[in-house]
Amino acid sequence: MHVVAKEFASIKSKQDLAKILNTNLSDLLVLGGGSNILLTKDVDALVLHINIKGIEVVSVYENNVRVRVAAGENWHEFVSWCLDKNYGGVENLSLIPGNVGTAPIQNIGAYGVELKDTFISCEAMNIQTQELRAFTKEECDFGYRNSIFKEELKGQYIITSVIFELSSHQHTIKTNYGAIDSKLKNDGIENPTIQDISKAVISIRNSKLPNPKVLGNSGSFFKNPVISYSEFELLKIQFPKIPYYKVSETNVKIPAGWLIETAGFKGKTFGNYGVHNKQALVLVNYGNASGKDILELSEKIQEAILIVFDIVLESEVNIL
Repeated sequence: MHVVAKEFASIKSKQDLAKILNTNLSDLLVLGGGSNILLTKDVDALVLHINIKGIEVVSVYENNVRVRVAAGENWHEFVSWCLDKNYGGVENLSLIPGNVGTAPIQNIGAYGVELKDTFISCEAMNIQTQELRAFTKEECDFGYRNSIFKEELKGQYIITSVIFELSSHQHTIKTNYGAIDSKLKNDGIENPTIQDISKAVISIRNSKLPNPKVLGNSGSFFKNPVISYSEFELLKIQFPKIPYYKVSETNVKIPAGWLIETAGFKGKTFGNYGVHNKQALVLVNYGNASGKDILELSEKIQEAILIVFDIVLESEVNIL
């Protein structure tokens, strides 16, 4: 199904952005890479595609560099740029779809690493006033797949660039989340480099996640729910093999994919759409399914997870 926008503009500079915001403040949809969105109807608004480009090193320290990245840069291409320069910190986030400017909104994360781990600040334009403001990590109030830009400041700012702090030689290697460690062992790698980590992550992701250019999908559709230890202990009685990751002294994170698979949805098809057969977190469009079809499937899954596990499953994808 095709979705049509009322108007569309590709923004290639901050000057472009300020100019168009100054003349059109109502009915806006800000679009980055478009990989984390489910459209259920035509967009009766001006779609602003943030396409500002540029990567530059802004400061160099003993073992760190700070890099400013424009909002329109593709996320994985930025990760590849870092690996080419041997800058460490984002290698676990390889192959995540989308653009740099939308990454802080979601506080993207994978394989034990989140954007906030390397984030220093971002520059954003106030939609109403066109003034630029810098936001520190503390001001962004990052949470699990969350930030101030999804809460108090939702719809008020457009991020134009992000500054990251990366290691330049003494890298911290993180292999203990997901299948990275076993993948490295299978490949005979005992002392992995950041490039090895990236290759392992890419291999794992490719084995589980469909390419959206080949098979329509929005990546991981649901957040991994965080529950209390007491809730977890009750679930463990009924489901002894339930996997979990410790979040704090009081909470654990449960893989949403395991919940969906255990509830019987993995690989299930509903005509032209369904749940991916290799990763239950991914809802896929096999043909001409509509956004409403995918939305109804997601709601059916949420209802089942609530009934079976008494857990509320939240969407990670933005639904319009």
